[in-house]
Amino acid sequence: MESKNLIIRPTRFQDCLLFSQWETQPSVTEFFSIDENRDYEQIVREFIIWEGDPSRLQFTILLKNYEGEDQIIGRIIISRIDRHNDSLDITRIYIGPEELRNHGYGEESMRLILEHCFIQLHTERVTLDHFTGNDPASRLYMKLGFVYEGVARNGAKKNGRFYDLNIMSLLRSEYYEKVHNK
Repeated sequence: MESKNLIIRPTRFQDCLLFSQWETQPSVTEFFSIDENRDYEQIVREFIIWEGDPSRLQFTILLKNYEGEDQIIGRIIISRIDRHNDSLDITRIYIGPEELRNHGYGEESMRLILEHCFIQLHTERVTLDHFTGNDPASRLYMKLGFVYEGVARNGAKKNGRFYDLNIMSLLRSEYYEKVHNK
């Protein structure tokens, strides 16, 4: 997948090293159900297990560099791929380096992955959730056409504490309507 500024490709084993650095930073993990004691070995184990799971896809976000090597800047995980019901969940998406946030790369990544979900994967329904209080995520998802479905009370556990999750979805027809009315 490619846009003006980004390339999204399947995750490679060597990407796990950067993920392990980012996924220990509170600025990345604040709104994810990622425990504080997460380490490189755990990320590698998950990567290996998820690679063999047909209900999951793992992607790496790269920032194009026209003068050299493209820079890895983030991660996307899709899960709950249900081929019978044509549905899936965008489980995790983030831009790792703080200095690259608030430049529109998260939105650009979401637009690319939604195109992939609805066009290449022929999905009817894409879901996602976010922690209550994650207002930037809420604004972005609503801008992209997602609709609130409700709250999963105590839907996530992090460091032994439960958090509510706001559940959102986007249907194929809503996606196409949003794309064609830009």
